[in-house]
Amino acid sequence: MSNNLQPNRRTWLKQGIGGFAGLALSDMLRKEKAVGAGASTAFHHPPRVKRVVQLFMAGAASHVDTFDHKPYLTKNHGDPWDPGEQVELFQSTPGATMGSPWKFRPYGDQGKMLSDIVAPLGKVADQIAFVHNVVGKTGVHSQGTLLQTTGFNLPGFPSAGSWVSYGLGSENDNLPSFVVLPDHRGLASNGAKNWGSAFLPAEHQGTVIRPGRDDPIANLFPPADANIDSATELAGRDALANLNQQYAQHRPEDDRLAARVHAYQLAAAMQLSATDALDVSAEPQYIHDMYGLSPHGPGVADDQINVAAETEFFGRKCLIARRLLERGVRFVQVWSGNDNGHPRRNWDSHENVKRDHEPLAMGMAQGASALIQDLEQRGLLEDTLILWTTEFGRMPCSQGSLGRDHNPFVFTNWMCGGGIRPGTYGESDIWGYKPQERNNKTEVYDIHATVMHLLGVDHTRLSVRHNGIDRRLTDVHGRVLTDLL
Repeated sequence: MSNNLQPNRRTWLKQGIGGFAGLALSDMLRKEKAVGAGASTAFHHPPRVKRVVQLFMAGAASHVDTFDHKPYLTKNHGDPWDPGEQVELFQSTPGATMGSPWKFRPYGDQGKMLSDIVAPLGKVADQIAFVHNVVGKTGVHSQGTLLQTTGFNLPGFPSAGSWVSYGLGSENDNLPSFVVLPDHRGLASNGAKNWGSAFLPAEHQGTVIRPGRDDPIANLFPPADANIDSATELAGRDALANLNQQYAQHRPEDDRLAARVHAYQLAAAMQLSATDALDVSAEPQYIHDMYGLSPHGPGVADDQINVAAETEFFGRKCLIARRLLERGVRFVQVWSGNDNGHPRRNWDSHENVKRDHEPLAMGMAQGASALIQDLEQRGLLEDTLILWTTEFGRMPCSQGSLGRDHNPFVFTNWMCGGGIRPGTYGESDIWGYKPQERNNKTEVYDIHATVMHLLGVDHTRLSVRHNGIDRRLTDVHGRVLTDLL
């Protein structure tokens, strides 16, 4: 869009906010009514963190090849695997015991054992809380992903980021409170359902940004051939404002228009602020080096996969996440892996775990390590929570000779940042097949309850009445993981 429209955008922002004053007031009244009905827009207790980053490894990252060291698998590699019970797998029968293709080495003062493919995280190992006894409910990708992102393994429920946005709002009126940075190759299983607002107001759904593209935010500006001049744009917006006011006067209980108006106002503001947040060119060279960014970009096509490319792609998203967080965004989702099938461009390593995991893991590890170090040096880590997760883990036995099948029975999450006590919590058994103590396991609900607690929110009190049921992120479950705090 030509520069001569820029002053008119600013003019429209001033005029439009005034023109939509009635709508804004009705939206404020709606929110006040919601608070009176039991919803929360304030802290239930003093928060430890202000913002959250969720790093999601789509396709199911193998815990036994990254963070959960299992010497037994290496020692007994190739031997028959028998956990003493019948094992039903997603798409195979149990193969032989399979040791990790990579070595594990100790890092940090605690000597945390990490695989060579996540070695960059060794620099910050003493700042991370590893939870090795997380259990899922299903070995199906779509359901497992939804459980991690929404707290339910069926569609139709708000994302955790939407709940945070709804409960706490934004610290910056010029940027969304919830931003999603998907994999550059496409979306993960379920697509936009992973960050949808469902029955919460539409303004709380995640805003998708694709760093590195010519149009990182779709439809933020009109196309170059639209032939829209400043007068036409302003006249169109005046007409739209009048129509919106008429609609709102006749339907005061319908909050969809208020959400749409809010979205357009936010889009206008983002034309200025988002451009700045996404521009990493002013970052010093040492920051580019820390995140693994090449001055020439990834150097391969988007559908290719190698260590340098994955480091560039994931590192750039982590750097953008930091820039968004420091500008007031509440919740950022960063994705690694998509659902585009074969050849593998995700963590779903049925055929060859070494081929699939190595570039993804090494790229992820450098970006995540840089994000932790960068937040810390800026004084932001003390009130930021980083949550690393995936839909489930992978089996200790082989699928074929080189791959691993799905393992929803136990896997690893880790957290880092404000309010988190570093260390290792919970154990899986000697194979990494199930929790070591069958009555001591961590549910996804517990992870979500802990995230909300650190944000100053009681997960049992942030609820919305929907179809006659009080719905919340943690359903009717969830306990705060006090050992991690």
